[in-house]
Amino acid sequence: MHSEPSQPSTAAAAYYARFSDGKSASSRDVSVQLGITGVEISVVAPDEMVIWPYESLKAGEPVRTHAIDVLLTSTAHPGASLFVPSADFARSLRDFAPHLTAHAERLRNARPWIIGAAVAAGLIAIIYAAGWSPIRSIASVLPQTWRERLGDSAVTSMTEGHKLCTAPDGVAALEALRVRLSEAAGIDTPIKVVVYDWPLLNAFAVPGGKVVMTKGLIDSAGSADEVAGVLAHEIGHGIELHPETGIIRAIGLAATVELMMGGSGGALANMGLLLAQLGYTRTAEHEADVQALVLLKKAGISNKGLGDFFNRVETIEEDDTATKTLRPLDLLRTHPPTAERKKLVRQQADYPATPALDEGLWRDLKRICTETADPAKTSPDTEPTEL
Repeated sequence: MHSEPSQPSTAAAAYYARFSDGKSASSRDVSVQLGITGVEISVVAPDEMVIWPYESLKAGEPVRTHAIDVLLTSTAHPGASLFVPSADFARSLRDFAPHLTAHAERLRNARPWIIGAAVAAGLIAIIYAAGWSPIRSIASVLPQTWRERLGDSAVTSMTEGHKLCTAPDGVAALEALRVRLSEAAGIDTPIKVVVYDWPLLNAFAVPGGKVVMTKGLIDSAGSADEVAGVLAHEIGHGIELHPETGIIRAIGLAATVELMMGGSGGALANMGLLLAQLGYTRTAEHEADVQALVLLKKAGISNKGLGDFFNRVETIEEDDTATKTLRPLDLLRTHPPTAERKKLVRQQADYPATPALDEGLWRDLKRICTETADPAKTSPDTEPTEL
């Protein structure tokens, strides 16, 4: 035996048990007591016993409330076993060795799941704290051809009834601006920019790296730097994959996968209509503003133009409030308050910059809609070339 001899506990009740030392097939009758530190086993005589510490005990099966016997082993005496055919002993043992109960057994079995759930929750918290988005990750692996099909469908849905602006000098000026910002973005996906003969003050990005601007926006702008700021904002949406993530969030992953696997043209048309109705969250709009500021700085274009545009928008908003009219400024519908956006621009440090376009190119861009074409009949070759 490996346990030290001990004097018996006179206050504890004695129970009959069968003890096997693990060295032979036979077992012997013994008397056991629930002592202060462990189960006391009188192997030979009451004054000569061993103690199995409670923390060393293991039960053949959990000791339940209505157990009528218990089979014990102990890490203090490997190979030995003790069978006590007593409901009173089993019931009392639960108080001295609660780790042997069925409740404790359930907790032990559940512990790996609890730990796993805690680790998973921690990872999710870390992932979101780090700014990682599962939906964005899914959007990042969408095939470029699928994005372009969806983007073209969205443009068709959103610009129905309006013609594409095609004045060659204006298209060339827009291309110069696109190239300058695209090179600053440094992304592999080509960026396309088109203008529609549409009086609405608007601009939007669609999947596939395409940005649509309106004649109303260009007419309202006071400089090429203002247009560059808006275009940089929409390119920022594309960099952050906001059009794609908006679609996935709206239709669900299963429908997205179905489209990726060869969805019908009708389904794509419906997705384009859905995209036309979606609005970005304020968080997404802020992210696009931040991207715009980064792009403008890399391109060497002053961000003051973006600030000037926000001033212009704020004036329009105030006029709307004063006259209680509802001007169709869809560009602003879900954006953060203009004052917040102006503050963000003002917080930026000055840096060397040159005008987004020279005076001649700016005049050309303002006249881009003096010639128009039906988008359905326009050859892709007439669109701005890719980077």
